Amino acid sequence: MDSVPSQLASMLSRGWWLVVLRAVAAIAFGVLTWVVPGISLASLVLVFGAFSMADGILRIWAAFSGSGDSESRWVLGLAGLIGIGIGVVTMIAPDVTALALIFYIAAWAMATGALEIMAAIRLRKVINDEWLLALAGLASVAFGIIILLRPGAGALALLWLIGSYAIVFGVLLLVFAFKARTFVHRLSRE
Repeated sequence: MDSVPSQLASMLSRGWWLVVLRAVAAIAFGVLTWVVPGISLASLVLVFGAFSMADGILRIWAAFSGSGDSESRWVLGLAGLIGIGIGVVTMIAPDVTALALIFYIAAWAMATGALEIMAAIRLRKVINDEWLLALAGLASVAFGIIILLRPGAGALALLWLIGSYAIVFGVLLLVFAFKARTFVHRLSRE
């Protein structure tokens, strides 16, 4: 068995609860945008910045909490740095225009989605149901592309789209996290 995917699977099995936290944060963010669709763009900027930073911090924590070769954790660490970077940029310039926010969100969604697809591909021989992680990554990439294709969409439509994406992504990640929890038993038997 390839040692890098095995180490990633082992790290994921021990840190599955960090994936649950990311999923819950995404779902909460999505529900907030549905329940309060009239929030101002400035509020959306701050909420998105906080979500992106929290997601990035949890990814970096997951990357460094595992043992083994640091090469196996670069995908999580890179995705975390991207999330933190987008969050910091968003917090520093809260008066950012709607168009710039759209491009921030699209870039973040496509970059982290691509990295999740890569992680799922690397883990496909080691874990079951890796397609959930790939599907969550694909949802992120598709979301980013849709935003880039329709940057002039109304603020309310954008809020509903963002909320829908966050909830779908969060649910897929939550299901994947609980599937990852079973990796501990499988790895301990090998």
